[in-house]
Amino acid sequence: MMISVTLPDGSKREYQNGATPMDVALSISEGLARNVLAAKVDGQVVDLNMPLEKSVELQLLTWNDTEGKSTFWHSSAHLMAEALEVLYPGVKFWVGPPVENGFYYDIDTGEKSISSDDFKMIEDKMLELARQKNEFKRIPITKADALKYFGDKGDEYKLDLLSGLEDGNITLYQQGNFTDLCRGPHIPNTGFIKAAKIMNAAAAYFKGDQNNKMLTRIYGVTFPKAKELEEYLTLLEEAKRRDHRKLGAELEFFTFSEKVGKGLPLWLPKGAMLRERLENFLKKAQLRSGYLPVVTPHIGSKALYVTSGHWEKYGEDSFQPIKTPEEGEEFMLKPMNCPHHCEIYKSKPRSYRDLPLRLAEFGTVYRYEQSGELHGLTRVRGFTQDDAHIFCANDQVEAEFMKVIDLVLYVFKSLGFDDYSAQVSLRSKEKSSKYIGSDEDWDKAESAIIKAADEKGLKTVVEYGEAAFYGPKLDFMVKDALGRKWQLGTIQVDYQLPNRFELEYTGADNQKHRPVMIHRAPFGSMERFIAILIENTAGNFPFWLSPEQIAVLPISEKYEDYANEVFLSLQEHDIRGYVDHRSEKIGRKIRDAEVAKVPLMLIIGEKEAAEGKISLRKKGEGDLGSFTVDEFVAFAKAEINKNIPTFGKN
Repeated sequence: MMISVTLPDGSKREYQNGATPMDVALSISEGLARNVLAAKVDGQVVDLNMPLEKSVELQLLTWNDTEGKSTFWHSSAHLMAEALEVLYPGVKFWVGPPVENGFYYDIDTGEKSISSDDFKMIEDKMLELARQKNEFKRIPITKADALKYFGDKGDEYKLDLLSGLEDGNITLYQQGNFTDLCRGPHIPNTGFIKAAKIMNAAAAYFKGDQNNKMLTRIYGVTFPKAKELEEYLTLLEEAKRRDHRKLGAELEFFTFSEKVGKGLPLWLPKGAMLRERLENFLKKAQLRSGYLPVVTPHIGSKALYVTSGHWEKYGEDSFQPIKTPEEGEEFMLKPMNCPHHCEIYKSKPRSYRDLPLRLAEFGTVYRYEQSGELHGLTRVRGFTQDDAHIFCANDQVEAEFMKVIDLVLYVFKSLGFDDYSAQVSLRSKEKSSKYIGSDEDWDKAESAIIKAADEKGLKTVVEYGEAAFYGPKLDFMVKDALGRKWQLGTIQVDYQLPNRFELEYTGADNQKHRPVMIHRAPFGSMERFIAILIENTAGNFPFWLSPEQIAVLPISEKYEDYANEVFLSLQEHDIRGYVDHRSEKIGRKIRDAEVAKVPLMLIIGEKEAAEGKISLRKKGEGDLGSFTVDEFVAFAKAEINKNIPTFGKN
């Protein structure tokens, strides 16, 4: 019996029933067969030796595919576990999944400990085992036999995993002398792994519960070529140099205080100026797009979030309610701006003539993140969203959605984020209880997002299970200068909150109708956006965005009065910076301004003071010549205009 295999390019091939994905790869080319790591069959990633018993859609996965890398790193976690079992007899294993850049395994080494001094030994043993080219063998097993195997081995962690598994769906994987409880899939054999690096060893509670035993989590990364490991390590060094936490401290943008609280950033003057410029930039574009500014409190009655559904979904994991002296009165730190905006919409009767109504706010929200998940500005407990909510009629949803896409792309273009993709985040097909609202409303919302993204020609990927609890999303995933992917801008269609808040407008038919809400935030959170911007630019911001655009550098104190006069006149044109009054030599002042990443330096000496001019120096380029103050203002405005594209009215 023959089966049909449909490849990603739409072509079809015929194979004998029982053929494997590896057979398909070999029939296409031996080169492909040498590089293929796993296969995706009807959307599910499987081993290459899995028999195909019906007609399927098939994608052969290599190192260049995300799922290919994930399978490679999953198998590498097993290889590391095999090495650890050789080096540390009696070691016990919990879980070892792939992560975004590599893998980890949570282990119990008993009385022994693992430190960075042991990493090289583990790496060498991994590569020694990899060279044996041991096949990853899938072994179906009954639950009883699996319990006996791991019971005899004395591995209580695997026994705990088995307690939650159903008989008939349990498999082991074996390579060499190592056997693990695993559902797979895996690469064909260990020989694909040519380079290995143990990155870190950290403490991790069993099941993430601090009441349980402390395990050791060992992080590693592997590659199919030694050169790729070298390139990755070089990239990591560059990432350390660009780390926004390091640069943020050096450039005096923000700080944290244990007394203020974990995850609550304090913005210093330069950081506050950077935020202000970003906010003003977006406010200007929003004004042209018909948005109206609003301001809402930092707290709200608990009842507000019960109505919105946020309390039910996130209440236990949020900052807990604030009780007041009045009996039964409870408030919450604002976790979302949208319920407040719903109440603003509801503050007076609305007509179809009022729609679309676009309400915008740079609103600070508070969400309780676990201490271990906090990370600089990218994961905090208090952050500001460039939030807006568009209330519109059903027939306006698609047009409004596309206008928001235009705004997001304008922001990205202006700030140099050229490498991005759009993620269509839809409901989980299995876990419907995570969401509120009718299937009909969800279908309409998902259809509107997919259609708008398609009409804008966006490069999209679909992710099921990533929708908000009240509606699907279009999330903009941006790659930074180091190739890392971040979710920044987001647009969401919501039929649920208008229902929950009983929002209405009077239609042209003089009947009451329910509006649709579109949630949008082009930056996402100001904190995360600025963190990525710092790392993307290494702190070298375009002139218009730099907190300190100029440094006025008098050669000696004799020229300070003229330097102050120049600086004050430039402030009138919203050109920001400082006058360096220190009694340092001019060479030192220039070097310090360069280190502080000030784009333009205005040198003032005897000649400049006498002629009413400045000598201009540009960071990274050197001297640009002599300018009058008016000529410099024109130059500065040209620098601003060449970096910001025009955003027209919608």
